[in-house]
Amino acid sequence: MSPLAHTSARALEFDSMREILRAYAFSPLGQAKIAALAPSGDPTWIERQQQLTSEIREYLRVGARFEFSGLLDPAALVEKAHIEGAALETGEIRDILLVVDRADEWRHIALRPPSQMKLEFAAVAALSSTLAGFTELLRFFRNKILPDGTLDDRASPELARIRREIDRQKRLIQESLRFYLRRLAEGGAVQDELITIRGERFVIPVKIEQKRRVQGVVHGASSSGQTVFVEPLETIEQNNELVRMLEEEQAEIHRILLEMTRRIREQADAILAATAVLAELELQFAKARFANDYDCTAPVFRNAGVSPVAGGTPATTVAGKAALRGLILRNARHPVLERTLKARRGSIIPISLELEPLNHQLVISGPNTGGKTVAIKTIGLLVLMAQSGIPIPAERADLPAFDAVLADIGDYQSIEQNLSTFSAHVTNIDFISRTATPQSLVLLDELGSATDPAEGAALAVAIAEHFRQIGAISIISTHHTSLKVYATNTPGVLNAAVGFDEATLQPTYELKMGVPGASAGINIAQRLGLNPGIVSAARASLGSQTQDIARFLDRLHAELRQAEQERVRLQQREQELARERQRLEAEGMKEQRQRVREMEKKLDAVFRDFEYHARETMNAIQDRAQALKLSKDAERRISRLRREFKDQFDAAVVAHATGADRGDPNARPGEVKHVSEGDTVKLKSLGRNAVIKRRVDDHTFEVEMGAMKMKVGRDDIAEVIIRASDSPLRAARAQGISVSVAEGASAPSEINVIGKNVDEATARVEKFLDRAFLAGLPRVRIVHGSGMGILRKALRQYLQNHPHVASISEPPQNEGGAGATVVELKV
Repeated sequence: MSPLAHTSARALEFDSMREILRAYAFSPLGQAKIAALAPSGDPTWIERQQQLTSEIREYLRVGARFEFSGLLDPAALVEKAHIEGAALETGEIRDILLVVDRADEWRHIALRPPSQMKLEFAAVAALSSTLAGFTELLRFFRNKILPDGTLDDRASPELARIRREIDRQKRLIQESLRFYLRRLAEGGAVQDELITIRGERFVIPVKIEQKRRVQGVVHGASSSGQTVFVEPLETIEQNNELVRMLEEEQAEIHRILLEMTRRIREQADAILAATAVLAELELQFAKARFANDYDCTAPVFRNAGVSPVAGGTPATTVAGKAALRGLILRNARHPVLERTLKARRGSIIPISLELEPLNHQLVISGPNTGGKTVAIKTIGLLVLMAQSGIPIPAERADLPAFDAVLADIGDYQSIEQNLSTFSAHVTNIDFISRTATPQSLVLLDELGSATDPAEGAALAVAIAEHFRQIGAISIISTHHTSLKVYATNTPGVLNAAVGFDEATLQPTYELKMGVPGASAGINIAQRLGLNPGIVSAARASLGSQTQDIARFLDRLHAELRQAEQERVRLQQREQELARERQRLEAEGMKEQRQRVREMEKKLDAVFRDFEYHARETMNAIQDRAQALKLSKDAERRISRLRREFKDQFDAAVVAHATGADRGDPNARPGEVKHVSEGDTVKLKSLGRNAVIKRRVDDHTFEVEMGAMKMKVGRDDIAEVIIRASDSPLRAARAQGISVSVAEGASAPSEINVIGKNVDEATARVEKFLDRAFLAGLPRVRIVHGSGMGILRKALRQYLQNHPHVASISEPPQNEGGAGATVVELKV
């Protein structure tokens, strides 16, 4: 990725755009990736980013999801694992394992993306191809770290043994102290008959005045000073042994953590690579969610073939100059402004503009508050978004890949450099003029303002001409009449106007291409109620030429409004005529050819029926032992079939020739009329049973026969063997299977396998599903807990291939979230 050589991202509110995008990321890992996102001048990187986002949008469209929450960047922890003798804490190991587990989960998704996706997973698959397999690493850590971050007894056999001995030693000490307490209680020496712990040693509370009666070691006093905590002599050796065991436990824990750290160190490169992939993926998911919420489109880059030179700046040749083939935005919206207006329940008015290949400069004029600055900021921000790989809120966007985005926007002073507003503008424009290339985008707001109008106008025209000569695409807003005239008379320069309703004194924010805008300052002041004498004096002081231009622009905009209304009316009329023409053509077009196709379909159906029944007859007489007995019967059946099919054929010919079968859905001979998804049917062409998976259209179905799927016509279906509406018990009995359920037995709709290992949980779930399926339950719930997600992932992989399962899903957070799975059963 080569960053833009120069960018005015701050002036164009790109930081605010990143903040919007950060709200769509759910982990510190993804949010850090978004914070570092910047526009690029590398067309290859830009197009790859846009393709990744498009594929993830399709992944989300089919209802697929992936969880990123809780992911942290483990780079510092992996670096710690490389320190000789260092051991990672269990919480640190758990953070790394969460990244590893999610990476392993995504690797399986990338290898087998959802089948409903219409867009190939090419870019995402290429990104995910760098993910290593972490199955062995995850298996090593399975069941070794508890959800609270402590080591499980199963972390090692030695740790389990030590902890059993510690528990036994604690019980011995407590029994000894309880016996001792009962003896002391008779003399009233103890404060309370309880046992407590001070410094990992078991002690008893003794009244301060009775402490001489208890031989032992004092380990402290209560806050009131009325009680001391004494370790009796009888339990000192037992406590010593307990402390030794606890130290042995800590030593074993340290050894285990060192081993775990070593395992992570061995996979350090793969873990860091997986972290980079997950960060990139969450960036793409955030962009995809933003694009869906803001109705965005992927931009098309017109000069994507321009190769950047070192430093990310394309070669400034004549060919490169011609590569900028215009800029088109249709119904484009400023996302930061749109978010603000949505919060106030307002709506944004989109802008559209089109700079053809020979037009590289646009001059926008119009009244104050009409939307000139918003239009310029919208264009600049959308270009930065597009070159950051973010889809942009517009119906269409054809853009060049710019090497720099340079803007002079805003009314500001530089106090530190002792610059006035005008001086600051000039300094900024000077930098832009020395930096811009033919591949740059230049944005200048209120050019020529903050100084003498005559001199400002002359400077504005000279600056505009400079950027036109360079060949950079430049968008300029102004109030100067001379700049409007310059745009009208100069090749390659277009005028545009922002709209303003003088009747309501409100801006319309529409951008009209091809015409200059009127500032209308005096008219607005008059309608706002300014002193009539002041208004008259202002009009009188205007030169006749300026007044003529103002009147001309007012008249021009009025005529444009009328022309626009007429265009809309003619467009509606044209659409009505086009619909009427299509209707007439649809009624009479290719009628004869359609009749021939229908006749061919009927003949095909007749022959299929004949072949099927003939084959069934032949199958009935293939037993040689019964051949003689059935031969006459077979001959009679074939003769009858011939008569029946001849009658069907003749009837079909007559019906089609007379048009009697037009519009009659039952006019097709030999077809099964009522077929539904899930029905088990018999196919004429193969003579075998198949299950209807889905209806493609009225006369085509997708069927499944064992491991094979195919599409068949309705006329290939001989009969329906089992209806999908039949209950599971009835369907089984229809196939000759004897099924019974114990009377009074009830099938539970939920099972809890928390704490079970994968094999135990799988076995329990298998029996649970069989019972629920036989009971005809439509859905069940499996509670497996969150933990490290290993049991959840194993069970969900098992459920996806289970013959009783139609689909699985994760319930809402208030119903278990990631700690449960809802299973829809086949009916």
